[in-house]
Amino acid sequence: MVSNGKAFQVAAHVIMIILCIFCLFPFVMLIVSSLTDETTLIREGYSILPRSISFAAYKYLFVSSKAITRGYIITIGVTVIGTLINLILTTLLAYPLSRRDLPHRSVFSFIIFFTMLFNGGVVPSYIMWTQYFHIKNTYAALIVPNLLMGAFYVIMMRTNFSANIPDAVIEAARIDGAGEGRILTQIVLPMSLPIIATLTLLVGLHYWNDWINGLYYISKDKYYSIQVLLNRMLQDVQYLMSSSSSVGADAMGNAIPATAIKMAVAVVGALPVLVVYPIFQKYFVKGITIGAVKG
Repeated sequence: MVSNGKAFQVAAHVIMIILCIFCLFPFVMLIVSSLTDETTLIREGYSILPRSISFAAYKYLFVSSKAITRGYIITIGVTVIGTLINLILTTLLAYPLSRRDLPHRSVFSFIIFFTMLFNGGVVPSYIMWTQYFHIKNTYAALIVPNLLMGAFYVIMMRTNFSANIPDAVIEAARIDGAGEGRILTQIVLPMSLPIIATLTLLVGLHYWNDWINGLYYISKDKYYSIQVLLNRMLQDVQYLMSSSSSVGADAMGNAIPATAIKMAVAVVGALPVLVVYPIFQKYFVKGITIGAVKG
């Protein structure tokens, strides 16, 4: 006789396996489609199993391998530097806001929350960054606008500090003669590793996937991040497909695997994230849920 607890556990595992299959199915189809011959895709549609394997899409992308390599290097550099600065600024703002003895704490919190609801818009932001800060066609254009510090991250970290760092611990450190800087670096941050890892992943993903800043503020090829570069390649493919005299042929007469290229672009852009994510997964889950129950 199977106990109720055992039956529930089996049912829960079955449901989770089904959900995992549903989650993995699009990625598998994406990879298979990027490796399928263009003619087969058009004639027979998408499939979960590879039929006519072709590397034409990846060959098209990596013909300009130097540009791809440069794009990856720029994106990695921007992601690392931007994420590091974001975490530093977010922490330095979230920690004071988490302390109840901060003067005018509610005013500062309201100002930060207000920026989550309203912003100046695209045109004023573009004028400010290009005409006053002069970041156009610089690496700063990929780091500073919109992503350097977000109100959501500040509130998220502030809530974590308030819920999980006991006031008694901070008071004990002050009695022992520790200053605010020492309290933050030696007590608060070591106790907040899950939320730090979570924000590292979230901010890093935003920097890695960002192409809007490149679209607005970058016009020189040497500053293209991988996402901007891949987006430009997609635009070039669409232009060639619409302007070529023969369907699916480029200026050299070679067939353009337009559909497979779209899939390959998604794979090239997402692959590094899929490799890194498992490293942060346990911290990500813990950091998202921590603070729901005050410990």
